[in-house]
Amino acid sequence: MRRAVLTAASTCSLVVLLLALKPHHTAVTSALGGGTPPTGTAPSPTWSAPPASGGHPVGGTYTGDPVDTRYGTVQVAATVQGGKLTAVKVLQVPSGSGRDQQITAYAVPRLTQEALTTHSAHIDAVSGASYTSQGYIQSLQSALDKAGV
Repeated sequence: MRRAVLTAASTCSLVVLLLALKPHHTAVTSALGGGTPPTGTAPSPTWSAPPASGGHPVGGTYTGDPVDTRYGTVQVAATVQGGKLTAVKVLQVPSGSGRDQQITAYAVPRLTQEALTTHSAHIDAVSGASYTSQGYIQSLQSALDKAGV
C-alpha cells in the first residue's frame, strides 16, 4: 500500500514539474492590440544615421534586440527625436497563455509610460511582471544604444 501511495505521489509531482517547464510561445503584436501575427515575418528595423558632426543622433526609430525571457520574447522599437526618447512601440511580448496576456496588458503600458517620462531605460520593473519588465528594459536599452542616446 505504501508503494502505491509513493508511486502515485511521485507521478503527480513529475506531471506538475513537466507542465511547469512547458515552453511558452511568443507572438508579434501591434502595440498590444492583439490580432493574429503575420506568419514568417519579422518587423523591419529602421535606423537613422547620426550626424557627421557632434555625435548626437538626429532621430529615427531603432529596433531593440529581442530578449528571451522565461515566458517568451520581448522586443521594442524606440523613436528618438533630438536625442530624447519620444515613443516606444512594442513588437513582441509573451502571449502564450491567457495569464501571459493579462500580465502583458497590465505591465507594458506602465513600462512605456515610465520610459517616456524618464526618456530612458532606467525604469522600475512592474511588480508581478518581473521577467517581462526585464526583457522590456533590456530591449529598450539596446534600441537606445543603437540610437546613441
